[in-house]
Amino acid sequence: MQFVTQGLIVRESPVGESDRLVWILTRDEGLLRAFVRKAKEMKSRTAGATQLLCYSDLKIYQGKERYIVSEAKPIRVFFELYDDITALSLAQYFCELAGKFAPEGTPAGEYLRLLLNALHYLSKGERPQAVLKASVEMRILALSGFMPDLVACAHCGEYLCDRMFFYPQKGTILCQDCYKPSPEPCYELSRGAVSALRHTIYADFEKLFAFSISPESEKEFAAAAEGYAVSSIGYRMKTLDFYHKILAT
Repeated sequence: MQFVTQGLIVRESPVGESDRLVWILTRDEGLLRAFVRKAKEMKSRTAGATQLLCYSDLKIYQGKERYIVSEAKPIRVFFELYDDITALSLAQYFCELAGKFAPEGTPAGEYLRLLLNALHYLSKGERPQAVLKASVEMRILALSGFMPDLVACAHCGEYLCDRMFFYPQKGTILCQDCYKPSPEPCYELSRGAVSALRHTIYADFEKLFAFSISPESEKEFAAAAEGYAVSSIGYRMKTLDFYHKILAT
């Protein structure tokens, strides 16, 4: 059985001397693993369209135990990212997030749309990386069932005040009047940071990346989003640590 779909290569691994195993985030079938035969050969017609960060038209053969990419034609290849190691490392983190959370065997159009837009802005340098990163983290978690409750203070219902406190383990916020110091991790947030967090999970997708934030609030926003991602996943992804290592150099 063969089917045609569109997909983004979010991970690749060599197999033997000439083959490649790829993880593809597809619009119709979700995340799937497929073999690309003779991908390393110079004359391969599928090699270029099945590399990491390639978005391609794909014809896939579905066998009893495996998928095989029989044809591939690139739609968009994010070559620009390979010229910026920081952007590339962030793109790889996005791909690892997708590999962790995107469903298998069911449509994943929203996940694919999220990554393609994020990679576009990342490759063009049209949005601050910290804002892109936090937006992708919060949105992909919300899509995956890890939707925090950021509507109002969990105790009194206060919508917004000068300082609010986000608890990543609970996914809730408290206002400055209800907050009491405790050993539980939390992030103190300005009005701008709270508004940005809300925007990433509640806004229509068309407006997801269309917001601005002050440098001070951006730092709080980015820290809270990363903290929530790590708490929801239960560990720090290797690509996240590598991204921070690159930033520190």
